[in-house]
This record gives sequence, C-alpha cells and structure tokens, in this order.
Amino acid sequence: MKLTVVGTGYVGLVTGVCLAKFGNHVRCVDKDPQKIEKLKKGEVPFYEPGLSEIIRNNIEAGRLEFTTSLPEALKGVQICFITVGTPSNPDGSANLSYVQDAAEMIGSHMEEALTVVVKSTVPVRTCGMVKKLISDAIETRNLSAKLPFDVVSNPEFLREGSAVRDFLEPDRVIVGTDSERATELMRELYNFLPPEKLLFMDIRSSEMSKYAANAMLAARISFMNEIANICEHVGADVEKVRVGIGSDTRIGYPFLRAGCGYGGSCFPKDVRALKDFAVREGYSPKILQAVDEVNESQKHVLFSMLSKYFGDDLKGKTIGLWGLAFKPKTSDVREAPAQTLIRSLAGSGAAVRAHDPKAIEETHEALGDMPNVIYVHDQYDAINGSDALVLLTEWDIYKQPDFGRLKTLLKSPVIFDGRNQYTPSEMKRNGFKYYSIGRPSV
Repeated sequence: MKLTVVGTGYVGLVTGVCLAKFGNHVRCVDKDPQKIEKLKKGEVPFYEPGLSEIIRNNIEAGRLEFTTSLPEALKGVQICFITVGTPSNPDGSANLSYVQDAAEMIGSHMEEALTVVVKSTVPVRTCGMVKKLISDAIETRNLSAKLPFDVVSNPEFLREGSAVRDFLEPDRVIVGTDSERATELMRELYNFLPPEKLLFMDIRSSEMSKYAANAMLAARISFMNEIANICEHVGADVEKVRVGIGSDTRIGYPFLRAGCGYGGSCFPKDVRALKDFAVREGYSPKILQAVDEVNESQKHVLFSMLSKYFGDDLKGKTIGLWGLAFKPKTSDVREAPAQTLIRSLAGSGAAVRAHDPKAIEETHEALGDMPNVIYVHDQYDAINGSDALVLLTEWDIYKQPDFGRLKTLLKSPVIFDGRNQYTPSEMKRNGFKYYSIGRPSV
C-alpha cells in the first residue's frame, strides 16, 4: 500500500516506520523543515530504542520518505494517518487545532478516494469533526467529480521506551469505522496481526477506548500513591502491601508501584481531557478529578521530605538528582516530576546538580536557564559535594551504584528515593539514611 503519515512525533514516526517495515511505501509529513532534513539522514529528534536503525533501513530500501509537502505526499495514497499532537489547553481540554489544520489540508489537496485514519488521541466526536472539515474543504474546490473518503478512528497504545515493540506486537489494535470499504482496507493493512488482536467497533467507542485505558492506568498509579501516603502515617510498608494486593488475580501487579507521580505525554493530558469533555457533556467525573489531584500533590512529596529533613530553609544546600525523564528508556520530560522538584528547590534557594542519560537537553529546554541549576553528564558528578541524593527516574544505570563511592562524594550519606528502587535493608547495610515512598525510613 501507499500511505501518508501527517506528524512525525512518537506516534507518527513509529507508525510510519513500522508499516514501511512490512513493505508499504510511506511518506511522513511534518511542517518543520529542519526536523525533516534530520529524519532524511536517519536522525531521530527524541530517544526511542531501536527506532533510528529501522528508519535508516527503510530509507535505504526506498520504502520511507520524509517531506514538508502534504500535497505531494497525498499523491496516489490509499490511507492518510493523522498523528499530530493534541496538547492540553490551559483549562485542561484537548487542543485540537493541529488535527483541524491537518483535516482542512487533506480536504484541500486530496486527489482521489482516501481513507483518513485519526491516530492522534482525540475526544469523542472528533472524527465526526474531521469528516466535516474534509468535506467542507472539498466543496470549496468546486470539483467536477466527487471525491469519496472515509474517516476511521485507530487510537495508538504505544508506550514510550517500547513503542516499536508495542506496534509490532500489540495487545490489541482498535479500529472504529462505519464503512465496509474502510473496514476491509484496515484489515488488509493490519494483516500482520493475528485476527483476534484486531478489534472493530463504532467510531465513538474507539475514541473513548483510548481515554478510558489511560485513565484506568493513571487511576491505579494515583490509588497506589494514596495508599503509600496512608502507609507512611500508620507505619506500614507499601511494597509489601503491593505484593499483598497484586497477587489477587483480579487486581494484578502492573501500575501498582508507588512513587513521586506520573508524567509524560499521555496520562496527565488524557485524564484532564477526559474530565473536561465529561463535564462538557453534563457529567462530573469525581474519580478522574481525584486521580489528577493526587498525582499533582504527589509530585511535591520529595520536596516536602527534603524540607522536613533539612528544615524549611534549604538555602545553601546542594541536592543531587538522578533522573529527569518522566520514565526510563525515553528522553520525554513532559510533566516529569523532576521539573516540579527542580522548580521548588531553585525557588527555595537550594542548588541543584542533575543527571540523566538521555533527557538533559530536553529538561534544560523545558525549564530554561535557572539560577543554581547545573546539568552534568556523569551520574557521580551530580552528587559530588551534594548534601543529598534524590532518585527520580529508575534508569538501569542507577540500580546498582557504587555505594562506597556515593558515601565518599556526598557531604552526608542520605538518599531520597522517589521510585522505591532500593531496599531499606540494603541502605541500612551500606550506612545510609534512606527515605522512600510509603515505606519506613532508615
């Protein structure tokens, strides 16, 4: 098949590259010329394991192209994916301006029958809006012949850090459509999957499935953080509680780890967007409100711990940070808990020395130049002369550090663990004061 992908972020690149891998000819479109030039060379603008190699292989095979021209990219294609971003508006609603622009451009430049697949995360009824925008744009062209098209919902369920594997070996692929022609075309596109993995449904249910999935996972995280906070008050160990409830097959272990809050490009904005369009439809979603509030509060837990340990005045203290990305195996720092902590520390007059194996540039760009905030490229430089170490992202390189070296470099042997990566017994054995989330301190 000949395919076009509008948008070259995580979703667009992974979608285009993986579909090219199966022999399709894919044109990826982005309006940023610098980004397109880098992609033509196989340079990915973010870190995602394995993606660069697959891009280069498909470019060399002639199956993958990058361009800034949507009219050119639409020539002769059967399917056009919309994979542009839908960031949060200030009120928490989804910003659909990029989706709207893409739909209008497609309607203005398509030349033959086309199936438009909305893969961006969008509120219910967005596909209907896309269909109308395309139809209106076609009408303004006063064409002699009608241009038939279908709009399909095909939400993404890619996890940053394992996005390629998730696309190639998904739990499921959901397709929302009201067209038999589009159904058969999408079945052909995804013929590399076992039939039971491909789920067809109506468009609105498909749109809703994406938000419902992310909200459920976010709710599990916030629930466990709430339990962790109760554990701290009563002297229980949240890790033991996690094992106790996770062993129940009705509950399971995934997304039950307590920590310093979730971030990233999906959970925060999708919970808020679902909450927003529920309210707009006349329903007040109390659980979603609580999920968001618990998470925002949890991002301040580590600063509260530091303030309690050192006293309210942190001025003159230096805090070493390990981890800036919102999760390991990605360079994404959107709404990462590290940013909340850095802002709080800088505002209190403390100095910060921060390390991350992949997300230093992104964090610096997100926060700008801040006084007394230094980014270092060696994890031990972050703690050299620091008054404490704070762990925020559970990268592999932090899991088995040289604890003897840590004690030598730190002014005092104290660690604040925002991901419960270490065990209290391990810290006690190595002579550290140790504070974690929902567990007894050492």
